Amino acid sequence: MWLIAGGAGQLGIALGRVLEEQSIPYISMGSAELDIRNSNQTSQILQSLKPSIVVNAAAWTDVDGAEKNENDAYAVNATGAANLADASREIGAKFVHISTDYVFSGEASEPWKEEDSHSPVSAYGRTKAAGETFVLDIYPENSYIVRTAWLYSPWGKNFVKTMKKLALSNNQEVRVVNDQIGQPTSAISLAEQIVKLIISDAPVGIYHGTNAGQTNWFEFAQEIFLALKVDVSRVKPVASSEYMQIAKRPSFSVLSHDRWSNTSIAPMPEWKVALTRTLSDLEVD
Repeated sequence: MWLIAGGAGQLGIALGRVLEEQSIPYISMGSAELDIRNSNQTSQILQSLKPSIVVNAAAWTDVDGAEKNENDAYAVNATGAANLADASREIGAKFVHISTDYVFSGEASEPWKEEDSHSPVSAYGRTKAAGETFVLDIYPENSYIVRTAWLYSPWGKNFVKTMKKLALSNNQEVRVVNDQIGQPTSAISLAEQIVKLIISDAPVGIYHGTNAGQTNWFEFAQEIFLALKVDVSRVKPVASSEYMQIAKRPSFSVLSHDRWSNTSIAPMPEWKVALTRTLSDLEVD
């Protein structure tokens, strides 16, 4: 049985759907049911349920909010990860921890490799990097760290849903930054990859779970407008400097997929393919 922590988030929901489709038993818990910040509660729940696979899809993802509340973000992203890793170790479960491109500075021109050193430039990045370190210190023999980026899905708030809403609701121009490069990633595509990773009994360690290829937010928005058959000229490029954001964003977040060559699993599909597949399922809130 699988246990999903953070089951109410984009990836948690996607994992539940994929496991259900494959008739794999699982329990999904949100923060109200499983508070990973609480080590005693986390240990007790895992001892009671005794899952064979534990996925930590829980996270503080408010990047700007983390700058003002780093201790709160740390409690979830670092201490919470440590608590789940320790509780998984106690029962001998495989542990999958979801991390992020923000553990890197973004100051690069080549894809970030799985073994590259942490170099976060934001509070969010620091807390997620600390979480990775805890997991590998506490339970290296049976833990997988899967870094992802630019996640979207039919659920919750995300860039694709926002762009679809703007595309279909009016005829105004939409200004999108064009100087941040990364990999748009479908939560459904990532969930499928995680399930393959565990079922294949691949070597433990760090993997990069992003859709293949690269783009910037402006081109990403253009692709969404094109797919919706909406006037793409409404999408206008702007520099990040025009937006007053509290936290610094990585300018180059492309992740290498080299580690998948050590497995029987192909890297994830190209981002445009994944977008086309997901877009028809998106509902605008």
